[in-house]
Amino acid sequence: MSTFEQTVPAFSHLNTDWHSINWNQCHQQVRGLQVRIAKATKDRQWRKVKYLQRMLVRSFSAKLIAVKRVTENTGKKTPGVDGKTWNTPAEKQAAVPQLKRTGYKPKPLKRVNIPKANGKTRPLGIPTMLDRAMQALYLLALEPVSETTADHHSYGFRPMRSTADAIRQTHIVLCRHDTAQWVLEGDIKGCFDNISHDWLLAHIPMDKLILRKWLNAGYMEKGRFNPTNAGTPQGGIISPVLANMALDGLNNELESYFGMKNSRQGKENKVNYVRYADDFVITGSSRELLEMQVKPVVEAFMARRGLTLSPEKTLVTHIAEGFDFLGQNVRRFGDKVLVKPSKKNLNAFLSKIRDTIKENKALPAWQMINILNPQIRGWVNYHRHVAAKSIFNSVDHYIWQALWKWCKRRHPHHGARWVKQKYFRHMENRDWVFSDLNPEGKIVVLRRAVETPIKRHVKIRGDANPFDPADECYFEERLERVWRNTHQGKEKMRIIWKRQQMCCPMCKQHITHETGWHIHHILERHKGGDDRLSNLVMLHPNCHRQLHSIVSGSQTGGLYEA
Repeated sequence: MSTFEQTVPAFSHLNTDWHSINWNQCHQQVRGLQVRIAKATKDRQWRKVKYLQRMLVRSFSAKLIAVKRVTENTGKKTPGVDGKTWNTPAEKQAAVPQLKRTGYKPKPLKRVNIPKANGKTRPLGIPTMLDRAMQALYLLALEPVSETTADHHSYGFRPMRSTADAIRQTHIVLCRHDTAQWVLEGDIKGCFDNISHDWLLAHIPMDKLILRKWLNAGYMEKGRFNPTNAGTPQGGIISPVLANMALDGLNNELESYFGMKNSRQGKENKVNYVRYADDFVITGSSRELLEMQVKPVVEAFMARRGLTLSPEKTLVTHIAEGFDFLGQNVRRFGDKVLVKPSKKNLNAFLSKIRDTIKENKALPAWQMINILNPQIRGWVNYHRHVAAKSIFNSVDHYIWQALWKWCKRRHPHHGARWVKQKYFRHMENRDWVFSDLNPEGKIVVLRRAVETPIKRHVKIRGDANPFDPADECYFEERLERVWRNTHQGKEKMRIIWKRQQMCCPMCKQHITHETGWHIHHILERHKGGDDRLSNLVMLHPNCHRQLHSIVSGSQTGGLYEA
């Protein structure tokens, strides 16, 4: 047996102890079916897709993973209308046999309203635990289809993609000197609430009976039942994928009207499409093209799905004026297009910092630092891929001013020099470092935004598919790139390197900075492998390519034997 394999007891369909389940085996079985579904989708073999999906949702392993997902995510303690949650191993174990199509009837959603940044509220529908698990189960069968058929430049609610990818693609299509100068900023009005049920039932490749039951489940608000005639509920696990599949296809439609990217017509019109969830931008060579030709095509596309564009948020803007997209501002300055944090996003962050400081007037300094540091880290990490260095400096100065006022307010009878000596230290050639000793005697230091290095994000390839074995090597390279840029990742690579005695398991030669290295999954991702250190090895780049060229799994099995 390989030294990297886990020896966990196998499980039985009839007698399953939750803590003895071999999760590795479960993921392998499910992933194998998902890869087959993705391949059948790519080959347009829809009858085979349907057959494999039915096989997956009946799989005992898939049901276990579905229950595991809904009992471990952030909403695991939030009950639906039945007030039930699955907290104990016995409850989770008892839930698995309930995930079946026969006799299934979803309960209404529990409607709650959460505030939005503009002062309005967003309705959120909370399903029961059973309905969440059923959605998670059918999502396992639907996601390989959605990933295979998705628009290449759609980035919202998709695995391995992020807002940074969407922003980077926007910059790519606008940064060259001969690119489009006009942008259509699009926003769909009530996207989740208005998608046509008839369109979903006609076009989503999944069990129609189950989908119809979810769409018509209704919701409870203030003790009264309300039917749902359109839309997918925000809060359902499967809803983002349904919304994505409803919006996919616009890129192909635009290309059919205005030409492919590399065609003569495409180069003249310069129409490029980037979408994140229900926010999108479309570039064009002129205002007239976007307003008179592109916008009607988009409106007709949305109308077929029961959707409309938001008039107040759908604008045509020149790149010299700039536009906001996903909390960033994209604007041309002379011959350069720069992406910076938007003023709205910056003001919201500073307002949050200010409110945090005002609401905690009596806290010890070390507790204040522990509250502020995650807020600063989260905001800075979001913007660390754009031209934000000067704004990071301004943020640090603003926070220093707010904390200085906070310190002086606490000690009105002491002078400025005394206050400075109490709260600010001289550390590493820096003065005025806000810090304090925690109860354990350790120095806690306030994080500075400007200390975060600016590094351009490497965008994911548009057609990369996590369910395609051909892209396994590509995703391993992306994982390695992420690890190289983080302290935690570098530490993980050092652990793997030492575990292998600094040698490549393939050629038995040393791995050094001169030879380079790649991270490789012993059990590939498309077969259910994960990113745990026990499933990772470091190989020479050529050895890595050689290993991926070996088709037979039996040929790779002996490479890592103890």
